[in-house]
Amino acid sequence: MRVILRWLFDLIARALRTVDLPLLGALLALMAIGLAVLYSAGDHSMRMVLAQGSRFGAGLVAMWLLSRMPTSQLRNWTPLIYGASLLPLLLVLAIGTGKHGRHWIDLKVFYFQPAELLKLSLPMMVAWYLNRQALPPKFLSVLVAGVVIAVPTLLILLQPDFGTAMLVGISGAFALYLAGLPWWWFGAAFGGIAAIAPVAWFWLLRPYQKDRILTFLNPESDPLGTGWNIIQSKIAIGAGGMTGKGWLQGSQSHLNYLPEHTTDFIFAVLSEEFGWLGVAVVLSLYLFVVGRCLWIAAEARDGYSRLIAGALGLAFFVYVIVNGGMIAGLLPVVGVPMPLLSYGGTSAVSLLAGLGVVMAVRAHRPVHGGR
Repeated sequence: MRVILRWLFDLIARALRTVDLPLLGALLALMAIGLAVLYSAGDHSMRMVLAQGSRFGAGLVAMWLLSRMPTSQLRNWTPLIYGASLLPLLLVLAIGTGKHGRHWIDLKVFYFQPAELLKLSLPMMVAWYLNRQALPPKFLSVLVAGVVIAVPTLLILLQPDFGTAMLVGISGAFALYLAGLPWWWFGAAFGGIAAIAPVAWFWLLRPYQKDRILTFLNPESDPLGTGWNIIQSKIAIGAGGMTGKGWLQGSQSHLNYLPEHTTDFIFAVLSEEFGWLGVAVVLSLYLFVVGRCLWIAAEARDGYSRLIAGALGLAFFVYVIVNGGMIAGLLPVVGVPMPLLSYGGTSAVSLLAGLGVVMAVRAHRPVHGGR
């Protein structure tokens, strides 16, 4: 019996050799919390919990497989991965479905959101290109990287999905930042976006997108209409107090005051039921994940690995900030899920796959540095 147990222990140890255990522990804690909150927000639906759990399982398998791939192999495959992830973006424009456009492809078994793939493949592609250039990047290198970022971002905007397009573009911009691009480039880009904002308002934004911006500026102007989401979310957050009302006791979600309480606004459910203490625990876990990614990036011994690990870690941080700001009324509602808490499959799998790439950076560091 002792021999069998030792054999099993050695087998598990070999299987987890490439997995970063501190990072995995934080992710498992977030997934467990997410499933518990989802059970409450989903009116005690075990079907929903099991469906999300199966997606987490698929994401963990993808994370494990990617963690076992040497970063040199990932680097060689990056252009192919990037090109392959663009094809579904074109396909969804033709056959996609969605509430306010064409965001999803119905595969009958589940809905697939192609834009989520770019949260991983785009920063990989930008890191791949910049790793082959002199750093900090020169004007031509920045221009080419900008095209790499702009192509999928514009395709996602055509769906239209402003929130995901913003996050995808930012994930690529982080790779540029980590490559040493001066701050004034980002200031110029922000100025350019501000300059075309009036054009976008009149010619590009759809009515529901304009309503979201106006509601963000003054949600009380239409408390029973477009302002309902933000107002009810703030009520849920405030009602939780320091320790919360208790698990399964949140009135805002159970009485259907809080919209989208299993997806975009699930963090408000967490706030109401577990209070500021629960929020602090979850935010601490998020910060640990981001900090661990940045530490792995700092320890990387080649440019590609450093850029991709850092960009994915910072992008994860932005996902949390955008959703948290959205449900607190500090940012417009843009339909961005909270990582590993919100109900949804493609987002969870792509996120865990990206963290598998970060783990690969940690597990397959070359003995000697190199480009």
